Amino acid sequence: MSDQRLQGQVMMVTGASSGIGLACAERFVREGAIVHGFDIAEKPSAWAAIEKDAPGSTFTVGDVRDEAAQKAWAADVKAAHGRIDSIVTAAGVASGGPVHLIPTEEWQRVQDINLTGTFLSVKAVIDTMLEQRSGTIITVASVEGLEGAEGGSTYNASKGGVVLLTKNLAMDYSRMGIRSNCICPGFIDTPLFRSVIGHPSQAEFAEKIKEQHKIGRFGRPEEIAGAAFFLASDDSSFVSGHALPVDGGYVAGHRHGHTKLMGLD
Repeated sequence: MSDQRLQGQVMMVTGASSGIGLACAERFVREGAIVHGFDIAEKPSAWAAIEKDAPGSTFTVGDVRDEAAQKAWAADVKAAHGRIDSIVTAAGVASGGPVHLIPTEEWQRVQDINLTGTFLSVKAVIDTMLEQRSGTIITVASVEGLEGAEGGSTYNASKGGVVLLTKNLAMDYSRMGIRSNCICPGFIDTPLFRSVIGHPSQAEFAEKIKEQHKIGRFGRPEEIAGAAFFLASDDSSFVSGHALPVDGGYVAGHRHGHTKLMGLD
């Protein structure tokens, strides 16, 4: 049973049609917030429950690469409520390969969505947050924005950029009452994850990746939403500029199987 600790707050979420973005929207509604979603995909059926449980919540179809569309979305939210309390930038795409095999157009597409799209989302809301001298910015990067992974140059570069962008947001705006933090998920079981890792040809690699999560499984979208709730709530009032791995121990270190000899596996 939720204590509705975000009662009446106005939250914006990109990538809100599925996966992490949808899970964040659903968690925020359970906590009493009004939520406005944005995604290039059409509104999913799950949003009917969000709009029923949190009257005033809306879903907007748009591309995070479109600055005018994001500005209009933010303007509509402000016009409806007079304020914007939080934004979660969950929109993103996956891509990879070694540099010499990546078409320049693909490199640019990933940077435009994952990094520039995040920048444009923040830019769309920051004036309102500055006016009210409050707000929380929660970006979504990846454990692969914290460390390298073979064949991941395109995606990893974009997510590493999100991490450092978020740290700079904290430096620039924290004294204005705006906290900025970044969630770095491990491998989370979402439609995007399944489109990349779920193919039978990837079964061997999927098992190895799972083993690098020291908990021994992939994550769930609602576990990332829980971290987003913490960062949006007053419980994190002294947290700004942090890149928070939510990864089942993925970046804790390397696991080589020695614990099996100690009876710990």
